[in-house]
Amino acid sequence: MKKVLCFGELLLRISPSTNENLAERPMLLFVGGAEANVATALAGWNIPVKYCTALPNNFMSQHVIHYLEYKGIYTSSIINAGNRIGVYYLARGADLKGSVVYDRERSSFSELKRGMIDWDKVFQDVSWFNFSAINPALNANVADVCLEALEVAAQKHITISVDLNYRSRLWKYGKEPIEVMPKLVEFADVVMGNIWSANTMLGTAIDEHIHDKKSKDAYLAHAKATSVEIIERFPKCKVVANTFRFDSDANDILYYTALYKDGQLYSSPDFTCHGVVDRSGSGDCFMAGLIYGLTKNLPSQELLEYATAAAFGKLQEIGDATNNDALTVFQIKDDQS
Repeated sequence: MKKVLCFGELLLRISPSTNENLAERPMLLFVGGAEANVATALAGWNIPVKYCTALPNNFMSQHVIHYLEYKGIYTSSIINAGNRIGVYYLARGADLKGSVVYDRERSSFSELKRGMIDWDKVFQDVSWFNFSAINPALNANVADVCLEALEVAAQKHITISVDLNYRSRLWKYGKEPIEVMPKLVEFADVVMGNIWSANTMLGTAIDEHIHDKKSKDAYLAHAKATSVEIIERFPKCKVVANTFRFDSDANDILYYTALYKDGQLYSSPDFTCHGVVDRSGSGDCFMAGLIYGLTKNLPSQELLEYATAAAFGKLQEIGDATNNDALTVFQIKDDQS
C-alpha cells in the first residue's frame, strides 16, 4: 500500500509547567511541527505515512527519529543536514497566535535548498503529499524547495494537500504570503484553511464586517464563497475545507467546520470544548482527518465530522500531536453529532 508523505520542519516545543507542577517538572518538552503532527495522527489511525524533514546528525536527532518510529511513522526520507533542530517556546494552553517565541533561524530545515532532497526517491512509494504554508514562510530557499517537491509530485500524479496556516511571526524575509503561496497552491488538490488565511495568502475576497453578523449561517456562506473562488482560480483543486474556532474568556472554544466538494457545501455540528487543555495541533488534526476521510473514501459529511472530531479531541490533549486512535475519534464524532 502506498503512503502519505508529510513534509515540514520538526520542532521541539518547550512549555513552562503550570504552578502546581513547577517543582516536579519546571519545563515540558514535546515533539511538534505541523506536518509531524499530521503524520502522527495518520499513523495512529493506521494510515501508512512517512515524514520528510532535515535534522542534524547528533544524538538528539536520533532520539527524535526513534520517537517517530515508535509512533509508527516511516523515517527513511529524513535527511541529515545542518547543525540544529528548530525550537519554539509556548505557554501551556496558549495559542500559537499569542504567547509563542520561535527559535528557528539556521535550523537544519530552514537551510534546505533545491537539489538537497532526492524527490524521485522520496516519492517512489507515495500516493499523497501534504505540506503547509509554514514551510514557505521561513525563507525563499525553503519556498523554492516546496515548489521543487510539488513539481515532481505533480509529474507523478500524486494527490497534494496544503494547509494555509498563517504565522505572521515567520514571514520576515521580504515576501508577503500572497507573493509566494498562489504558485504553490496551483498544484493542490485539497486546500484547508479559513476565510481569513485564504484572503491573506491567496487574495480571496473577505467581508471585513463578517464578525458583526454573529451568525453561523453567514460564516458558512462566506466559506462557500471563498471555496468557490479558490476552485475557480486553481482548477486542480477539488476540495476546500474551512475551520471556524471562537475562543471565550472562560477558556471555552466553539468549533465548527465546512467542506466544499463536488459543488456542495457540507457543515459540521457545533463542537464546544469546556476547559481547553492545549490549543496547539488541533488544526493539524483536522488536516489529518481530511486526509484520512478522503483516502478511506468516506461520504463527505462523515469525513468532515471525523476531521472535526479529531481536531476537537486534540483540544483536550496535552502536547502537539494527538494520541487518539480512530475508534476514539469516531466515538467523539458520534457523541457530538
